[in-house]
Amino acid sequence: MIAGGGLVHDGVRAVNIGLAGFADPIRAAGAPVVALDWRPPAAGDRELGLLLAWLEDDPGDRVGGAIAAANGRAVERILAAQPALVDVRLATEAIDGLAGRMLLHSGPPIDWDAMCGPVQGAAIGACLFEGWAETPAEARKLLDAGKIAFEPCHDHGAVGPMAGVVSPSMPVAVVENGAAGNRSFATLNEGLGKVLRFGAYEDAVLERLRWFVSTLGPALSTVLRAGGPIDLKAITAQALQMGDEGHNRNVAATALFTRTIAPTVATSLTSAVQAEVFTFLRGNDHFFLNLSMAACKAGLDAAAGIDGSTVVTAMSRNGVDFGIRLSGTGSTWFTAPVGVPDGLYFPGYGPEDANPDLGDSAITETFGIGGFAMAAAPAIVRFVGGTPADAIGFTRLMERITLARNSAYGLPSLGFSGTPTGIDARRVVETGVAPVINTGIAHRQAGVGQIGAGIARAPLACFELAVRAVARGYGIGVAA
Repeated sequence: MIAGGGLVHDGVRAVNIGLAGFADPIRAAGAPVVALDWRPPAAGDRELGLLLAWLEDDPGDRVGGAIAAANGRAVERILAAQPALVDVRLATEAIDGLAGRMLLHSGPPIDWDAMCGPVQGAAIGACLFEGWAETPAEARKLLDAGKIAFEPCHDHGAVGPMAGVVSPSMPVAVVENGAAGNRSFATLNEGLGKVLRFGAYEDAVLERLRWFVSTLGPALSTVLRAGGPIDLKAITAQALQMGDEGHNRNVAATALFTRTIAPTVATSLTSAVQAEVFTFLRGNDHFFLNLSMAACKAGLDAAAGIDGSTVVTAMSRNGVDFGIRLSGTGSTWFTAPVGVPDGLYFPGYGPEDANPDLGDSAITETFGIGGFAMAAAPAIVRFVGGTPADAIGFTRLMERITLARNSAYGLPSLGFSGTPTGIDARRVVETGVAPVINTGIAHRQAGVGQIGAGIARAPLACFELAVRAVARGYGIGVAA
């Protein structure tokens, strides 16, 4: 509008869409500019962009309406999950299909000779623990000869941190989703230092695992039989308001869990066992992590198998590949090479020592906590030199690729808004916003252990492959 002899009468106010440099001359002239974080859909890939348009929600369209309905059901099941710890049992008793000389591992399928150092080390340790070999050399000979079967934890309703190795004689937490009736499983957390999940298999590591079998596992099972199931959802919700995010920080959740079981421990176990259990829990701030992982797995498995859904039900890494699964594509893995996390290293270590990211623990982010709840735990971003504002920014960013908020997991710093939940593979591809994952950093050599912690991002290629598969399922003819 021309007013007062000019094009504008109250100054220029601009919105910049495109290159950031376009705004510089306007700022230099003293005018306010709002920079819109915009990028072409699917990073400018025309074919993929057209495919996304076909898959867009549209109640009046056969495909769009079906996807919207399928995703609605998937998200509803995730939000309705009621995970509870119901027992601790030997893996061979609890996990269907785990028997004989079989080991489960983290991430998508991988052969022995392709495994990274920490996973190979954990497999050697598991062979020694099971008594399949007497020495590391004998264990490696068995493994090299193909005498040990490997399958992903996720294929058996289980999850394992880092190397993720589960063997038949290991005690596992049994978590039941009261809303859907399905169960999930996770090993017991060993603590930090020299541990199997980082590929260590020295005598102290094996002795701790044997103590899990002889003492800790039976003790927890006795406590659960005497005191009843433990509501893991309630503990997680409270811990998020106490500075945890459910993945890399579990101090509050572990303390809450210990307080919950303490009265039953005191009345159902001998004084000697009580002392051992409490001493171990006091020294292991990460104990709740594995329970958190199993709780998230139980909720997401309930949302699996809904035809046509683009909701992500698993994200995991094996130290070589990153893999995802979608609700609507069943047990199919979509994989891409995994990178090294961006993080802070312990003294004496650096990126050249790091193994590419590994572990099933990204199930927490898949469910909507961990990196998606970073606003609850601003201390986490110190690993990458960030600020509390950055922590809130990560959570807000994840809202762009999710379909709902989980009101059960309110975040104080966001006015008790729920955590971003229900990753939509379409939104990831369209926005180019990769899911963020809080993670530990393992040394590339077996047994050295954790050398840092930081933030990883899922490779976008996994989601592009998954979206193409969904399109094929709907008969949309876009080439892979």
